[in-house]
Formats: sequence, C-alpha cells, structure tokens
Amino acid sequence: MRKIIVCTFLTLDGVMQAPGGPDEDAESGFEHGGWQKPVADDEVGTAIAGWYEHSDAMLLGRKTYDIFASYWPTADPENPFTDRMNSMHKYVASRTLTSVEWQNSTLLEGDTVDAVGKLKASDGGDINVVGSGDLAQTLMRHGLVDEYRLTIHPVIIGTGKRLFADGAIPTALEPVSVSTTKGGTVLGVYRPSGKPGYDSY
Repeated sequence: MRKIIVCTFLTLDGVMQAPGGPDEDAESGFEHGGWQKPVADDEVGTAIAGWYEHSDAMLLGRKTYDIFASYWPTADPENPFTDRMNSMHKYVASRTLTSVEWQNSTLLEGDTVDAVGKLKASDGGDINVVGSGDLAQTLMRHGLVDEYRLTIHPVIIGTGKRLFADGAIPTALEPVSVSTTKGGTVLGVYRPSGKPGYDSY
C-alpha cells in the first residue's frame, strides 16, 4: 500500500498560499506571495530533500500543476531539485484540464477520491501531495492522507488559504519527528491516529 503524504510549507498561522513568489497565486487578492524565502534556511532544503527520498511520485491539483509545469522544465539544471521534479511521476487531479504535457505526468480520470484510492493500492513508492490546497482538503475529508510533512515558518501573514481550514475533520496526530532549524522553522512529520480525545483539568 502506497502512502499519500501531504508536504506543505506553512506560516505560523497556517497559511500555505503562494510561498514561492509574489505572482504565484494572487487569488482572493492575496498580497503576501513569496513569504517563504526570507524565513527559510539551508536546513529546510535538506529536510525537504530527505522527504523525497522514498517517494517516487507527486499528486498535484490543477493550480499547482500549472505553476510547476511552467517553471521546472526550464529551471536551472544545477539546482538539485530540477532533475528530481522533472523525472518524478506526476499525477494530476483536475476537472478542467484535458491533457498534461509536463514530462512524466498523468491526468487522473473519473472521480478524484476513487482514483487516489486506486493509486494507494497500486505498486510503487510513496506519493507526495505538494501545495494543492483544494486537493489536500478533499483527501483529508475522505481519510486518504497517511502522513503530513510540514515546514512551519516563523512568520504570520494573517490572510490566505490555510491547510487546516474551517471545517477540517477533527483528527488526532501522532508526531513521527519534530525539530527546529537554526532559523526557527519547525520541521514536523505527523500521522493521523484517529479521533482526538477530550478531557478537562
């Protein structure tokens, strides 16, 4: 059984929108695009590289696919992520795309939940969900996420799309590994472990 792993950059207040650049995603008037680089450090890059070691595919929503497909095919070949991003298999969930042209990309057919369930049951390595907030919400609602790998950066944005938005399914999380970089970014790996408990002091 393959694992579906949500890999996401977050602000301290949980915003995941447009970490990579000012023009990445200005939906709903978002004005804070590119918030990650000023608060990232070398340890973040090392951790991300490690998170991809046992994954052989990505699962992307349409918006993230479009952003990646317009950047990585012509990205700096000296960047160690360039070959990795281009060579990995990409599964794309979209209701509007009719084809995908980026190297090693496959457009999922039919219902996304059913298609991802079949991917989990297929042979292969782990599958990373990168960005793709709307898709991540769908996967979480249907219990398809096996693990979260989060970089939580020391900055507060105040507005924007959040990974755990209003209406998220209450879920207890088992910490697999949690550390902090020299720049103050929390590197957290968590696995869902059922429903949360409730008690009082």
